[in-house]
Amino acid sequence: MVKRFPEYKGLDLSKVNKVILKVWDENRTFEKSIRQRDAKGEFVFYEGPPSANGIPGIHHVMARAIKDAICRYKTQCGYEVKRKAGWDTHGLPVELGVEKALGITKEDIGTKNFS
Repeated sequence: MVKRFPEYKGLDLSKVNKVILKVWDENRTFEKSIRQRDAKGEFVFYEGPPSANGIPGIHHVMARAIKDAICRYKTQCGYEVKRKAGWDTHGLPVELGVEKALGITKEDIGTKNFS
């Protein structure tokens, strides 16, 4: 006999999400998950910056999901895994590329008319 899963015709996932988030906020669940560790120390995951060229694709989503899964796994293993946003390492190369294309330097910005 094939087991069938129930079909929820009126399931409102947005509502379920709000209920769960309310419980998490009231109990400070996320904060506790970071603080209450087994004293194994920190786990640091050095994540490279996103690519500044090309159109975002499914491979970006897959990479983020894998990185998130690793950090969640290490948290469950007892490590303190702090979540912190990445950093901007593309700003300077892009800025230098624009300066080169315009034939200017940073000292020229705000002093020359480029129209």
